[in-house]
Amino acid sequence: MKEITIQAPATVANLVCGFDVLGMALEQPYDKMTVRLLDKPEVIITSLDGFPLPTDPALNTAGAPLLAMLEEPDLPGGPVGFEVLISKQIKPGSGIGSSAASAAGAVVAANHLLGNIFSKEDQVRFALFGEKVASGVKHADNIAPCIYGGITLIRSIFPLDIISIPAPPLHVTVVHPQIEVRTSDARQILRKEVLLKDAIRQWGNIGGLVAGFIKSDYELIGRSLEDVIIEPVRSMLIPGFDEVKQQCKEAGALGGGISGSGPSIFMLSKDAVTARRVEQVMKAIYERIGLAYHTYVTVVNQEGVKIVSSQ
Repeated sequence: MKEITIQAPATVANLVCGFDVLGMALEQPYDKMTVRLLDKPEVIITSLDGFPLPTDPALNTAGAPLLAMLEEPDLPGGPVGFEVLISKQIKPGSGIGSSAASAAGAVVAANHLLGNIFSKEDQVRFALFGEKVASGVKHADNIAPCIYGGITLIRSIFPLDIISIPAPPLHVTVVHPQIEVRTSDARQILRKEVLLKDAIRQWGNIGGLVAGFIKSDYELIGRSLEDVIIEPVRSMLIPGFDEVKQQCKEAGALGGGISGSGPSIFMLSKDAVTARRVEQVMKAIYERIGLAYHTYVTVVNQEGVKIVSSQ
Protein backbone atom coordinates (compact mmCIF):
# COMPACT_ATOMS: atom_id res chain seq x y z
CA MET A 1 0.00 0.00 0.00
CA LYS A 2 1.13 3.53 -0.81
CA GLU A 3 -1.82 5.50 0.57
CA ILE A 4 -4.44 5.00 3.27
CA THR A 5 -7.40 7.06 4.49
CA ILE A 6 -8.70 6.73 8.03
CA GLN A 7 -11.28 8.17 10.40
CA ALA A 8 -9.97 9.06 13.87
CA PRO A 9 -12.70 9.39 16.51
CA ALA A 10 -13.25 12.04 19.13
CA THR A 11 -12.69 10.87 22.69
CA VAL A 12 -13.80 11.76 26.19
CA ALA A 13 -10.91 11.70 28.66
CA ASN A 14 -11.07 11.30 32.44
CA LEU A 15 -14.72 10.16 32.52
CA VAL A 16 -15.18 12.55 35.45
CA CYS A 17 -13.23 10.81 38.23
CA GLY A 18 -10.46 9.06 36.25
CA PHE A 19 -8.06 11.93 35.61
CA ASP A 20 -5.41 10.78 33.10
CA VAL A 21 -6.39 7.10 33.51
CA LEU A 22 -9.85 6.62 31.91
CA GLY A 23 -11.03 7.42 28.40
CA MET A 24 -13.80 6.60 25.92
CA ALA A 25 -14.02 6.75 22.11
CA LEU A 26 -17.05 8.31 20.39
CA GLU A 27 -18.73 7.49 17.08
CA GLN A 28 -19.14 11.21 16.31
CA PRO A 29 -17.40 13.48 15.49
CA TYR A 30 -14.21 12.25 13.81
CA ASP A 31 -11.26 13.57 11.82
CA LYS A 32 -10.43 12.24 8.37
CA MET A 33 -6.79 11.78 7.38
CA THR A 34 -4.98 10.49 4.32
CA VAL A 35 -1.40 9.29 4.83
CA ARG A 36 0.92 8.56 1.91
CA LEU A 37 4.14 6.58 2.01
CA LEU A 38 7.21 8.45 0.73
CA ASP A 39 10.56 7.05 -0.38
CA LYS A 40 12.61 9.55 1.63
CA PRO A 41 12.80 10.10 5.41
CA GLU A 42 10.60 13.16 5.87
CA VAL A 43 7.16 14.06 7.21
CA ILE A 44 4.95 16.53 5.32
CA ILE A 45 1.80 17.94 6.97
CA THR A 46 -1.05 19.60 5.06
CA SER A 47 -4.31 20.96 6.51
CA LEU A 48 -7.20 20.61 4.04
CA ASP A 49 -9.79 22.71 5.86
CA GLY A 50 -8.16 25.93 6.93
CA PHE A 51 -7.23 25.11 10.51
CA PRO A 52 -3.90 26.83 11.28
CA LEU A 53 -2.03 23.61 12.00
CA PRO A 54 1.77 23.81 12.34
CA THR A 55 3.49 22.56 9.19
CA ASP A 56 6.73 21.83 11.06
CA PRO A 57 6.20 18.12 11.86
CA ALA A 58 8.05 18.40 15.17
CA LEU A 59 5.45 20.95 16.31
CA ASN A 60 2.43 19.14 14.88
CA THR A 61 0.43 16.59 16.87
CA ALA A 62 0.31 14.25 13.85
CA GLY A 63 3.88 14.90 12.75
CA ALA A 64 5.73 14.39 16.03
CA PRO A 65 4.53 10.77 16.45
CA LEU A 66 5.61 9.95 12.89
CA LEU A 67 9.06 11.41 13.49
CA ALA A 68 9.32 9.17 16.55
CA MET A 69 8.22 6.18 14.48
CA LEU A 70 10.87 6.89 11.84
CA GLU A 71 13.55 6.66 14.54
CA GLU A 72 12.65 3.04 15.26
CA PRO A 73 15.35 0.54 14.23
CA ASP A 74 12.89 -2.12 12.98
CA LEU A 75 11.43 -0.28 9.97
CA PRO A 76 11.30 -2.10 6.61
CA GLY A 77 14.32 -1.81 4.35
CA GLY A 78 15.00 1.46 2.56
CA PRO A 79 14.27 5.06 3.53
CA VAL A 80 10.61 5.89 4.20
CA GLY A 81 8.62 8.97 5.11
CA PHE A 82 5.01 10.14 5.23
CA GLU A 83 2.78 12.82 3.77
CA VAL A 84 -0.28 13.58 5.93
CA LEU A 85 -3.44 15.33 4.69
CA ILE A 86 -5.74 16.29 7.56
CA SER A 87 -9.44 17.24 7.52
CA LYS A 88 -10.55 18.12 11.03
CA GLN A 89 -14.11 17.92 12.35
CA ILE A 90 -12.83 17.84 15.94
CA LYS A 91 -12.06 21.45 16.71
CA PRO A 92 -8.72 22.05 18.47
CA GLY A 93 -9.26 23.12 22.07
CA SER A 94 -12.72 21.52 22.23
CA GLY A 95 -11.88 18.99 24.95
CA ILE A 96 -12.91 15.95 22.92
CA GLY A 97 -9.49 14.75 21.85
CA SER A 98 -8.58 16.80 18.80
CA SER A 99 -4.83 16.39 19.30
CA ALA A 100 -5.23 12.70 20.13
CA ALA A 101 -7.22 12.07 16.94
CA SER A 102 -4.45 13.62 14.86
CA ALA A 103 -1.72 11.69 16.67
CA ALA A 104 -3.49 8.35 16.80
CA GLY A 105 -4.85 8.60 13.27
CA ALA A 106 -1.44 9.33 11.79
CA VAL A 107 0.21 6.49 13.70
CA VAL A 108 -2.43 3.86 12.87
CA ALA A 109 -2.38 4.81 9.18
CA ALA A 110 1.42 4.80 9.01
CA ASN A 111 1.57 1.44 10.76
CA HIS A 112 -0.73 -0.06 8.13
CA LEU A 113 1.43 1.36 5.35
CA LEU A 114 4.46 -0.28 6.97
CA GLY A 115 2.75 -3.68 7.10
CA ASN A 116 1.33 -3.58 10.65
CA ILE A 117 4.71 -4.09 12.28
CA PHE A 118 3.83 -2.29 15.53
CA SER A 119 1.47 -3.45 18.29
CA LYS A 120 -1.34 -1.24 19.59
CA GLU A 121 0.76 -0.54 22.66
CA ASP A 122 3.63 0.59 20.43
CA GLN A 123 1.24 2.80 18.50
CA VAL A 124 0.11 4.45 21.73
CA ARG A 125 3.76 4.98 22.65
CA PHE A 126 4.36 6.85 19.39
CA ALA A 127 1.12 8.84 19.58
CA LEU A 128 2.04 10.11 23.04
CA PHE A 129 4.60 12.37 21.36
CA GLY A 130 1.65 14.22 19.81
CA GLU A 131 0.03 14.79 23.18
CA LYS A 132 3.32 16.11 24.52
CA VAL A 133 3.35 18.66 21.70
CA ALA A 134 -0.22 19.70 22.55
CA SER A 135 -0.06 19.88 26.34
CA GLY A 136 3.55 19.40 27.40
CA VAL A 137 2.67 16.09 29.06
CA LYS A 138 2.47 12.52 27.75
CA HIS A 139 -1.02 11.39 28.78
CA ALA A 140 -2.84 8.49 27.14
CA ASP A 141 -6.44 8.86 28.30
CA ASN A 142 -7.44 10.17 24.83
CA ILE A 143 -4.85 8.28 22.80
CA ALA A 144 -5.64 4.81 24.17
CA PRO A 145 -9.39 4.73 23.43
CA CYS A 146 -8.75 6.36 20.04
CA ILE A 147 -6.50 3.44 19.09
CA TYR A 148 -8.12 0.58 21.04
CA GLY A 149 -11.74 1.73 20.79
CA GLY A 150 -14.31 1.50 23.57
CA ILE A 151 -13.41 2.44 27.13
CA THR A 152 -9.83 2.07 28.32
CA LEU A 153 -8.00 2.20 31.64
CA ILE A 154 -4.39 3.37 31.58
CA ARG A 155 -2.96 1.66 34.65
CA SER A 156 0.51 3.00 33.90
CA ILE A 157 2.31 5.22 31.38
CA PHE A 158 5.87 4.16 32.25
CA PRO A 159 5.74 1.32 31.38
CA LEU A 160 2.57 1.39 29.29
CA ASP A 161 -0.19 -0.82 30.69
CA ILE A 162 -3.56 -0.36 28.95
CA ILE A 163 -6.70 -2.35 29.77
CA SER A 164 -9.87 -2.40 27.68
CA ILE A 165 -12.99 -2.14 29.87
CA PRO A 166 -16.23 -3.81 28.71
CA ALA A 167 -19.35 -1.73 29.22
CA PRO A 168 -23.10 -1.87 28.58
CA PRO A 169 -24.68 0.19 25.78
CA LEU A 170 -24.22 3.87 26.53
CA HIS A 171 -25.51 6.96 24.73
CA VAL A 172 -23.37 10.06 24.95
CA THR A 173 -24.50 13.68 24.66
CA VAL A 174 -21.81 16.33 24.27
CA VAL A 175 -22.14 20.11 24.23
CA HIS A 176 -19.18 22.20 23.09
CA PRO A 177 -19.54 25.84 24.14
CA GLN A 178 -17.67 27.87 21.55
CA ILE A 179 -14.83 28.95 23.75
CA GLU A 180 -11.36 27.43 23.84
CA VAL A 181 -9.70 25.91 26.89
CA ARG A 182 -6.10 24.95 26.16
CA THR A 183 -5.10 21.66 27.74
CA SER A 184 -1.78 23.09 28.89
CA ASP A 185 -3.55 26.00 30.62
CA ALA A 186 -6.18 23.74 32.19
CA ARG A 187 -3.43 21.56 33.68
CA GLN A 188 -1.56 24.52 35.15
CA ILE A 189 -4.47 25.60 37.36
CA LEU A 190 -4.76 22.22 39.08
CA ARG A 191 -3.67 21.74 42.65
CA LYS A 192 -0.37 19.89 43.03
CA GLU A 193 -1.44 18.27 46.30
CA VAL A 194 -4.81 16.90 47.44
CA LEU A 195 -6.26 15.97 50.79
CA LEU A 196 -6.12 12.29 51.68
CA LYS A 197 -9.89 12.19 52.29
CA ASP A 198 -10.46 13.55 48.76
CA ALA A 199 -8.04 11.02 47.26
CA ILE A 200 -9.81 8.16 49.03
CA ARG A 201 -13.20 9.32 47.76
CA GLN A 202 -11.80 9.64 44.24
CA TRP A 203 -10.29 6.13 44.32
CA GLY A 204 -13.66 4.76 45.39
CA ASN A 205 -15.38 6.49 42.49
CA ILE A 206 -12.85 5.20 39.95
CA GLY A 207 -13.21 1.66 41.25
CA GLY A 208 -16.99 2.01 41.31
CA LEU A 209 -17.11 3.34 37.76
CA VAL A 210 -14.97 0.52 36.35
CA ALA A 211 -17.03 -2.04 38.30
CA GLY A 212 -20.24 -0.43 37.04
CA PHE A 213 -19.07 -0.73 33.44
CA ILE A 214 -18.03 -4.36 33.83
CA LYS A 215 -21.22 -5.36 35.70
CA SER A 216 -23.51 -3.32 33.39
CA ASP A 217 -24.81 -1.62 36.54
CA TYR A 218 -26.17 1.72 35.34
CA GLU A 219 -26.99 2.94 38.84
CA LEU A 220 -23.44 2.26 40.03
CA ILE A 221 -22.10 4.07 36.95
CA GLY A 222 -24.24 7.08 37.82
CA ARG A 223 -23.21 7.12 41.49
CA SER A 224 -19.53 6.91 40.54
CA LEU A 225 -19.53 9.82 38.07
CA GLU A 226 -18.26 12.21 40.74
CA ASP A 227 -15.03 14.19 40.80
CA VAL A 228 -13.92 15.91 44.00
CA ILE A 229 -10.43 16.90 42.83
CA ILE A 230 -10.29 18.19 39.23
CA GLU A 231 -13.83 19.29 38.34
CA PRO A 232 -14.27 21.85 41.17
CA VAL A 233 -11.28 23.76 39.77
CA ARG A 234 -11.76 23.37 36.01
CA SER A 235 -15.52 23.92 36.01
CA MET A 236 -14.91 27.60 36.79
CA LEU A 237 -13.57 27.95 33.22
CA ILE A 238 -16.84 26.74 31.65
CA PRO A 239 -19.90 29.05 31.64
CA GLY A 240 -23.09 27.27 32.67
CA PHE A 241 -21.35 24.09 33.79
CA ASP A 242 -23.14 23.55 37.12
CA GLU A 243 -26.53 24.28 35.60
CA VAL A 244 -25.92 21.91 32.68
CA LYS A 245 -24.84 19.07 34.96
CA GLN A 246 -27.74 19.47 37.37
CA GLN A 247 -30.49 19.86 34.78
CA CYS A 248 -29.19 17.02 32.59
CA LYS A 249 -29.30 14.62 35.54
CA GLU A 250 -32.82 15.81 36.32
CA ALA A 251 -33.67 15.02 32.68
CA GLY A 252 -32.58 11.41 33.19
CA ALA A 253 -28.87 11.32 32.43
CA LEU A 254 -26.80 8.90 34.46
CA GLY A 255 -24.26 11.66 35.02
CA GLY A 256 -21.28 13.23 33.38
CA GLY A 257 -18.96 16.19 33.59
CA ILE A 258 -16.10 17.94 31.84
CA SER A 259 -14.79 16.17 28.76
CA GLY A 260 -11.02 16.16 29.06
CA SER A 261 -9.87 19.65 29.98
CA GLY A 262 -13.06 21.25 28.62
CA PRO A 263 -14.88 23.28 27.59
CA SER A 264 -17.03 20.41 26.25
CA ILE A 265 -19.39 18.74 28.72
CA PHE A 266 -20.55 15.15 28.26
CA MET A 267 -23.44 13.20 29.73
CA LEU A 268 -24.08 9.46 29.67
CA SER A 269 -27.58 8.02 29.23
CA LYS A 270 -29.08 4.52 29.06
CA ASP A 271 -31.07 5.14 25.87
CA ALA A 272 -31.29 7.39 22.84
CA VAL A 273 -34.53 9.08 23.95
CA THR A 274 -32.93 10.28 27.16
CA ALA A 275 -29.77 11.35 25.32
CA ARG A 276 -31.84 13.53 22.96
CA ARG A 277 -33.74 15.02 25.90
CA VAL A 278 -30.42 15.85 27.54
CA GLU A 279 -29.33 17.57 24.31
CA GLN A 280 -32.40 19.82 24.44
CA VAL A 281 -31.55 20.79 28.02
CA MET A 282 -28.01 21.70 26.99
CA LYS A 283 -29.26 23.76 24.04
CA ALA A 284 -31.79 25.65 26.16
CA ILE A 285 -29.17 26.62 28.73
CA TYR A 286 -26.67 27.96 26.20
CA GLU A 287 -29.39 29.71 24.20
CA ARG A 288 -30.37 31.54 27.38
CA ILE A 289 -26.75 32.33 28.27
CA GLY A 290 -26.20 33.62 24.73
CA LEU A 291 -23.12 31.52 24.04
CA ALA A 292 -22.66 29.73 20.71
CA TYR A 293 -22.35 25.95 20.96
CA HIS A 294 -22.31 22.64 19.10
CA THR A 295 -23.95 19.43 20.32
CA TYR A 296 -23.40 15.77 19.46
CA VAL A 297 -25.58 12.80 20.36
CA THR A 298 -23.66 9.61 19.76
CA VAL A 299 -22.60 6.25 21.21
CA VAL A 300 -19.37 4.59 22.24
CA ASN A 301 -17.06 3.76 19.31
CA GLN A 302 -15.85 0.19 19.83
CA GLU A 303 -13.40 0.16 16.90
CA GLY A 304 -11.18 3.20 17.38
CA VAL A 305 -9.35 4.52 14.33
CA LYS A 306 -11.12 3.12 11.25
CA ILE A 307 -9.62 2.42 7.84
CA VAL A 308 -11.81 3.95 5.13
CA SER A 309 -9.76 3.11 2.04
CA SER A 310 -6.30 2.06 0.95
CA GLN A 311 -4.39 1.75 -2.31
